[in-house]
Amino acid sequence: MLRVLTLTTLFPNARQPGFGGFVERQTLALAAHPDVELRVVAPIGRPPWPAGRGSTLPGRETWKGIDVHRPGFIAIPQIGWRWNPAAIVRAATPVLERLRADGFAFDVIDAEFFFPCGVAAAELGQRFGVPVSIKSRGSDISHWAGHAAARRMILAAGASAATLLAVSAAQRDAMIAIGLPADKIHVHYTGVDLTRFSPVDRTAAKLALGISGPLVASVGNLVALKGHGIAIDAVARLPGVSLLIAGDGPERAALAARIAASGAAERIRLLGAIPHDAVPALLGAADVLALASEREGLANVWVEALACGTPVVAPAIGSAAEVIDRPAAGRILPDRTAAGFAAAIGELLARPPDTAETRVSAERFSWSRNTGELFAHLSALKR
Repeated sequence: MLRVLTLTTLFPNARQPGFGGFVERQTLALAAHPDVELRVVAPIGRPPWPAGRGSTLPGRETWKGIDVHRPGFIAIPQIGWRWNPAAIVRAATPVLERLRADGFAFDVIDAEFFFPCGVAAAELGQRFGVPVSIKSRGSDISHWAGHAAARRMILAAGASAATLLAVSAAQRDAMIAIGLPADKIHVHYTGVDLTRFSPVDRTAAKLALGISGPLVASVGNLVALKGHGIAIDAVARLPGVSLLIAGDGPERAALAARIAASGAAERIRLLGAIPHDAVPALLGAADVLALASEREGLANVWVEALACGTPVVAPAIGSAAEVIDRPAAGRILPDRTAAGFAAAIGELLARPPDTAETRVSAERFSWSRNTGELFAHLSALKR
């Protein structure tokens, strides 16, 4: 039996049920493995002032069958990031001690984001004498490595960890470029539920959403780096084409204003945050997924769209070329411009690829493969 302690600040909770869904899905799949016993420690950052310290979240709960511990740590907004790894170590240490005292002698610590989780996990691994695996998913390298202090911590954690994972070959290259040891880094692709995400009757699916005619979807948090504004401007250039944007965040008001000024407000809608269970219906209805992100490691929604037989338009970022690997899978653009997105979307709408051929690009991203590879990877670390 392999006993895995998963450490992550990216995990859903009652207040944010969709937060860190990609980590949740991987963790649920690994926990279901017959030879795995797993616990999750998901630290919760709280501001230092008294008014912000309260939390309605339990310190421990069962989340979809998994034992989840949520120790709180002090996190100073905006400027406190450099102290977060140490704060997580202080908060998590007594939890790990209790787990061991209660009979869960974890064999390995599996950290699901490099900063701050991976940095904290490296120190916890040394304290408890167990090997550590750290996974990089994108912005934990592309963003945090741009801060000198965070970069030093990332490199020290990478040197200390037994092994490192990258969500794609492109992410592995980015990790090597900042100085992480190449011989420790293994590519571990995401998974997708190929049963839930599968082609449907697109016309019927559109009608269920109140849409007739060509449909473009854009899915992701409403933050500037996701580029939803580019998708809005692109679809505004395409008469008769509708756009549905799923997600919520600080850019909502700005995007609503952009839609109102686009001249295509009757064709473009902000859906707000939708549960993950509703995503297959949206992607199955869409003729194209347009995601104009500034950066991504490997976006799960790319793979989910392809599994639904829906081609993707994305910039040449991260691992786009590893996912959009054939003409039927969509288009990769050299620039993040509305004109470029409009042209690529128009081309796919004019000559839709075969749905079955589009889906082929997603079939290698199964959860069974993801789980099998992760189990083998972590098992090899067991002492």
